[in-house]
Amino acid sequence: MKIIGFNASPRKSGNTAWAIGQILEGAAEAGAGTRMFNSGELNINPCKGCLGCVKGDGCVVADDMRPIYAELKESDALVFGSPLYMAQMSGQAKVFTDRLFAQITPRFSPRFKEENAGKKLILVFTQGNPDQSKFQAYYDYTKSMFQMLEFDVQDFIVATGTRSGQASDNIELRDLLRESGRKLALGSTQLAVN
Repeated sequence: MKIIGFNASPRKSGNTAWAIGQILEGAAEAGAGTRMFNSGELNINPCKGCLGCVKGDGCVVADDMRPIYAELKESDALVFGSPLYMAQMSGQAKVFTDRLFAQITPRFSPRFKEENAGKKLILVFTQGNPDQSKFQAYYDYTKSMFQMLEFDVQDFIVATGTRSGQASDNIELRDLLRESGRKLALGSTQLAVN
């Protein structure tokens, strides 16, 4: 199994990157191949709304999204993570999700469905607010957006209270993230017996 992670935080070593990394480590421990993309190191431009992708074979914008499209096509799963800014995903996350438009046909059926129907997805958000239910409506919206793209949402994890401390200090969260990655790699809800 091949799993890619996309860190939509501008910080390469922040809470969101750490959380995605824990999921990928858990997946790697279960035998998956993994790769992480950090938005802060990439040049991904906003969608131009030119509809060139509808007329041709994909997005016409020549930037760092092109290798991500190729990786998405070849991968079995995506771990997508973003900090919550102003009660929404980060700007980097929005640019990434907008650019997924190039993967949708005019009938709004994902192009990558043909290659890999039901690509698995884990969504990870980090938020400063300690109340996990505070932004539930937005999280539900985000989940439904990825389901519209025909991702198979396997898990949705929210790390709370990250303003008052590092997520990496939370051992229970670390174990939850790694378990989620192992489950994803194993393709079931049953964990490997060590």
